[in-house]
Amino acid sequence: MAQIYISLGSNVEREHNVKQGLISLAKAFELPFAQLTLSSLFECEAIGFNGPAFYNMVIAIKCRQSVEQVASMLREIEFSHGRDHKAKKFSPRTLDLDLLLYDNLVIEQPVQIPRDEITKNAFVLWPLSQVAPELAHPVLPQNYRDLWQGYNKSSQQLSIVANCW
Repeated sequence: MAQIYISLGSNVEREHNVKQGLISLAKAFELPFAQLTLSSLFECEAIGFNGPAFYNMVIAIKCRQSVEQVASMLREIEFSHGRDHKAKKFSPRTLDLDLLLYDNLVIEQPVQIPRDEITKNAFVLWPLSQVAPELAHPVLPQNYRDLWQGYNKSSQQLSIVANCW
């Protein structure tokens, strides 16, 4: 079984889409909802464009699927929840699911793992440090708790919000 970490975000009907995204992930991986390891739910201003604030979190899952299968499953879940197939990189999202880590793999195709934004965006690093504080980054010589402690927290404002599930 592989240990994977997925970033989930939404800035369109956020509560509804976060809840439905989590339900869809549990179904896709054939797991009871309780077997998903969830970070806190965070609110963060849109980065890279002007738009409504996002809800973001990270989910840890043990799975049997390959990287290719997981990446495909995540895209299908996004599209089934109204994500536009032609959406620009920096634009509003009903549901945004990104595979951050797959065991200790370091690859560029079919998706970049570890995902570059782990160390660049507070809305990814802080929740990842909650669900995998002792896990070492596959490229950097630090665990996620230490990476978060060293992160410039003034660069992006983030706040924990009440869970919606």
